[in-house]
Amino acid sequence: MGPQDQPEYINAVMAVETGLPPLELLHALQHIELAHGRVRARRWGERTLDLDILLYGDRQINTTELSVPHKGLAERAFVLYPLSEIAPDLYIPGYGKLSELLMHCPYVGIRRLNDDESIS
Repeated sequence: MGPQDQPEYINAVMAVETGLPPLELLHALQHIELAHGRVRARRWGERTLDLDILLYGDRQINTTELSVPHKGLAERAFVLYPLSEIAPDLYIPGYGKLSELLMHCPYVGIRRLNDDESIS
């Protein structure tokens, strides 16, 4: 998704527990991005760091600032496949079982990095 004329990047998913409400969590993540030099020059453009809230428990959130589950999650192999590694039995509110989403999302355009590998 987004412009194809940008460098390769590393994508990963992680699960965390937080006491922050969704919008406070979003603002905290945006603060971390800025601290690491994030500049929003164009939508889905180059970035040094991109932190997204994919899910927030079983909640569905739709505000002007935040959409959860993250929009496009169900069509993004680079999200679904790493997510399946940490939560294979996950149910995604509004979409269904992760395992069923994977059946309709081919493993194309992504590759796993080795522990000692990076991109340049």
